Amino acid sequence: MFGIRSGKMRYKAFKINPYWMLILPLLLVIVQFYAYPILKVLWVSFTDPTPGLHNYQRLFTSGAIQRMLWRTLKICAITTFLSMFFGYIVAYMMTHVSNRHRVWMLLFILVPFWVSVLARAFSWLMLLHDGGLANTMLREMGFITEPIHLVRNQLGVVTGMVHFMVPYAILPLFANMQGIEQRLVTAARSLGAGPVRSFWYVFFPLSLPGIIGAGLLVFILSLGFFVTPAILGGGKTVMIAEYVSVQILQVARWGVGAMLAGVLLIFVGLLVVIMSRFINIREMFGAT
Repeated sequence: MFGIRSGKMRYKAFKINPYWMLILPLLLVIVQFYAYPILKVLWVSFTDPTPGLHNYQRLFTSGAIQRMLWRTLKICAITTFLSMFFGYIVAYMMTHVSNRHRVWMLLFILVPFWVSVLARAFSWLMLLHDGGLANTMLREMGFITEPIHLVRNQLGVVTGMVHFMVPYAILPLFANMQGIEQRLVTAARSLGAGPVRSFWYVFFPLSLPGIIGAGLLVFILSLGFFVTPAILGGGKTVMIAEYVSVQILQVARWGVGAMLAGVLLIFVGLLVVIMSRFINIREMFGAT
């Protein structure tokens, strides 16, 4: 009898859950078109042009790579801060306006998603270059006599990236703020707290998960920007994605390009793991 029971237990232990059969085709697709290419890139970073860690040693010996990485982190940090600043203001307003105004605000936020990032980058280039609308208006109003260089530098790159990233900051923040119980703020006001104190000590702490989640999303997306820095930076403000493109397509240094792509992938993964210690990433991005 004991042998029969132990046999049934082993059978149940090795029995395949039928639900896994439903996701198996999708799992194979993910492995083929996602996991395998990533592993291939990592393999190239260790084997091209010769096997070893010489590509990764460039992170500590190449001044050009170190300056490019620092520039990328700095621009992404500035972009994240400005996007979160403007995004928080807009999301806060959307939370406290009527449904009719909220719909119109949401429409104007979503409209840029329908425009190509390439078209938006060229639009900013036309507006901000030395003979563009911005410099022309400032010159005709008498504020300047010589054009201000607003593109082909870090200022132009940050401007284009913030314009692209603000909607990505607004939507998670708005979703988080909608879940905040407004009666808590009303209760604070009824106990004598002013508008500023009610916001700072009640509403703002409750919105911190949204701030962290939206900031994480904006920063990660900013790290991989290519089109906007390439156009508005004019080759003078090179970030990691453009640098990888140059290494692979122009100078044919596949190992260096793959190494930088691998470093970016690992850094983003570690960032998500660290932030998941503080917030529920799955809940923040709608996975639960």
